[in-house]
Amino acid sequence: MLRRLFLTGSTVLLIALNSLPVLAQGNRVLEQIPNLKSLPDATAELQAKINEGSGDLILGADKQYRITAPLVFDLLKLGAVKISAKGGATLVMDGPGPALKILGGHEGTASPQSFKPTTWNERMPVISDIEILGVHPEADGIELQRTVAATISRVSIRWCRHGIHLVDRNRNVAIDTCHLYENSGVGVFLDDVNLHQINVGNSHISYNRQGGIVVRDGNVRNLQVSGCDIEGNMPGDETPTQTANILIDVSTSPGDRTKSIAEISITGCTIQHSANYSKVEGKTNAPGGANIRLAGKEIYPIDSVTISGNVLSDTTTNIDINYALDVAINANNFFAPKPANLTVKNSRRINVTGNTLNPRQFKRPGTIHFQDCDDCVLSSNTVHAFDTDKGAVIIEGCSGMLLNALNFSDCGSGLLLKNSSDITVTNCRMSRTAGWQFKVDNSEDGLIQSGNSFAN
Repeated sequence: MLRRLFLTGSTVLLIALNSLPVLAQGNRVLEQIPNLKSLPDATAELQAKINEGSGDLILGADKQYRITAPLVFDLLKLGAVKISAKGGATLVMDGPGPALKILGGHEGTASPQSFKPTTWNERMPVISDIEILGVHPEADGIELQRTVAATISRVSIRWCRHGIHLVDRNRNVAIDTCHLYENSGVGVFLDDVNLHQINVGNSHISYNRQGGIVVRDGNVRNLQVSGCDIEGNMPGDETPTQTANILIDVSTSPGDRTKSIAEISITGCTIQHSANYSKVEGKTNAPGGANIRLAGKEIYPIDSVTISGNVLSDTTTNIDINYALDVAINANNFFAPKPANLTVKNSRRINVTGNTLNPRQFKRPGTIHFQDCDDCVLSSNTVHAFDTDKGAVIIEGCSGMLLNALNFSDCGSGLLLKNSSDITVTNCRMSRTAGWQFKVDNSEDGLIQSGNSFAN
């Protein structure tokens, strides 16, 4: 069934990150730094200091430094560098491009055997303890290219386009204790990059209008996101979007097997906002947005993903998955979707276990919908107050699904099996259901039921 259904195609998510309207961020900087335009252009002075010294850049003599072109750190010439500040220094990017461009020469993998001798001298460029503000609409914060063990810590980036932009090839990146806030593009952008081993932890990534953490194409493995607060990373009004607080996307290269993404963990984060808080009565903020969106492709689905221990709320869909394999969604708290909690299409071996799902103060359908999927598990979840007559849990066009120990309470309707086969439903319970509890629509083939407490 899966092979036939895969051939029906998928929805392609295409987000032109560089062509969407950007916010007028320059005015925000002028509010914070009224004398901005009277600040001298420090670009040439700082670049000379970088090139003529050890390569390190330690800001501190002034509170604000205005630059109009990227400060380039060529690690092939400089070796390992450190970029920091003695006090509360702010770097204001008043031109296009990244404020800090770190350019290494690594052409290998993370294996020590692939390193050239010169690469060891470039190791671990460090950026810490500074603030970067963007004035120009195409100003970015930090760009990493061909680096090894780049470490970004205690950095604030606001009002730029992209916060941290990873391009070409990088290895072993660590981003922690950073504040990436209200940028017009993406907070952390893995842009068609060849990158294995990246950790993003203990950071606030919020109100970046084209996505919080976005991985698009490239060859990416071993992305760990842990202990972060990731909120409102989509349009702040009623503009439709297909972005997400965390977006993993290879759907725009449907025929290219060289572009693939796998081995991801998203753990212990709060990921939310802001579908329910439109200023227009009856409207949805950022309709189409998701907290986590896995947008894979038939030729090479996204695989080996763990989503565990997160708080997820207040987007059109809390988790949206298309073309994925071997995804574990465990011990998360879902609430306040508008309208759906979980949609899974064209996927195999998706394991959804031990989650709580509750709209809290809102009346929402909250649906869990599997469509054209095989060999998935839905087990030991509490499903509360899903306000829908179409099915709180919908299994459509699926085969080999195992549903066990689902506890439905106060829902408008229950479990719908539609055009599916070889489904096992065991030890499920429904209480105080307003409408029907269990419907089987052309899904009798191979259906096994036992130990359930609901009426057909």
